[in-house]
Amino acid sequence: MTMAWATLSRRLSVVFAVLLLVCCGASVWLQVRSNGMHEREVVQRLSLGLAAHIAENSELMKPGGLDQAAVKDLFDKLMAVNPSVEVYLLGLDGRIEAQAAPPGHLKRDRVDLGPVRKLLSGAPLPIAGDDPRSPSGTKVFSAAPLQMGGRDAGYVYVVLQGEDHDALVANVAADNVLRTTLWAMGLVALLGLLAGLAAFRLITRPLRELTAAVKRFESEGIASLEGEAPTLERLSRGSDEIAQLGQAFAQMTRRIAEQWRELTLQDQQRRELFANISHDLRTPLTSLHGYLETLLLKAGTLDEAERRRYLEIALGQSRKVGRLAQEAFELARLEYGVVKPEKESFALADLVQDVFQKFELAAEARHQRLKPDIAPGLPVVSADLGMIERVLTNLLDNAIRHTPEGGEIVVQLRAENGGVTVQVSDTGPGIPGELQKAIFTRPVFMSGSRADGTASSGGLGLVIVKRILQLHGSDIRLVQQADKGAVFRFQLGGATAG
Repeated sequence: MTMAWATLSRRLSVVFAVLLLVCCGASVWLQVRSNGMHEREVVQRLSLGLAAHIAENSELMKPGGLDQAAVKDLFDKLMAVNPSVEVYLLGLDGRIEAQAAPPGHLKRDRVDLGPVRKLLSGAPLPIAGDDPRSPSGTKVFSAAPLQMGGRDAGYVYVVLQGEDHDALVANVAADNVLRTTLWAMGLVALLGLLAGLAAFRLITRPLRELTAAVKRFESEGIASLEGEAPTLERLSRGSDEIAQLGQAFAQMTRRIAEQWRELTLQDQQRRELFANISHDLRTPLTSLHGYLETLLLKAGTLDEAERRRYLEIALGQSRKVGRLAQEAFELARLEYGVVKPEKESFALADLVQDVFQKFELAAEARHQRLKPDIAPGLPVVSADLGMIERVLTNLLDNAIRHTPEGGEIVVQLRAENGGVTVQVSDTGPGIPGELQKAIFTRPVFMSGSRADGTASSGGLGLVIVKRILQLHGSDIRLVQQADKGAVFRFQLGGATAG
């Protein structure tokens, strides 16, 4: 993670530095260009009447045309006084008729008259015209019409920044301008880079903190989440992309923490369940082994009544082992998703009556009363019929076995929230406080003995009940009620209209 962040930081810094240098270069270029344009406009405005003043000099003309000697003498004097100007006489077609350029310096023999006419018409300055000493260059100029005998004979064309001006500027100011420009660019780039890096550090600080939190989570695991909660809460404030990333990571860590706690709890419950099943299997197996061994060793000395009693006790222990094994197998199928609810719509009141019929004989043998308390107009429920029958069977079986003779078991059905609430209660001793928290997570064996000498037990019945109801999106609760023993309550959802 550190390497990734360093790479990101370097990339951002390099990109920012390059953009800054490009912007500085563009700014310097624009500034130099703007200064050049300003200088040319000033020079052109100051010298705008120079060509007209030359054209008014009558010594340039003689009856037969131009006085070449006078023209050359005047051009030499003007260029001696101001070496930056270059004076040309143009014909009406733009051809250069007279000039004072050194041999070999003249690169063209004609000047485009379009810029000249623009200047004479008063167009906005600066206006650049052809430079006779350059094949393709242009420079600011002054121009005026030249008349002879009252008629136009050509133009006086004065280049205001000639070769000598360019050479002087290049020799005197090139190094200074370049040095100043480079220093200015370097200083601006350095200050901009420092400001940009400081801004990057402030802007990306939440990202660095989030990266550190992810790295600690990677190295320390779930234990680091609680310590990172304040940081994640702070990073989640705001609406920018980093805040949204912090919110997503905070939600993910909370979900992972909840799932981890749930998995830890389930793992602990599963370990306890297996430990209790192992313990509860060992007890009846030890008893069964003891009675069978006694029968074997004392086969010749036991009378028929004692032999029968030993066999009944061994058979009871064998039934208990078989029941635990069957329930453990059924719970395993429910836990690992082998069995899925196949929901259908049915009347829960009819199912309760069917389950009552299965337990009528057992209840009569113990002089107990099975009492249905069913409200009228109950909605039809949607559930797996076989699974819900198993839920009611386990609850009634527990209630009958833990209710004393002459007691009463009540199954109450009430419409609630579009479904049906089921409550199974008895008049037995209830469930001791030390067992109430564990009855749905591990096998519970309560005190009390039967005629066969086995302990009265709930086994895994309630654990299976809870798991079945969880598969139906419901849950079961142990409810405290006065004048009642154990009271269990759960709800089933109503069937939606098709």
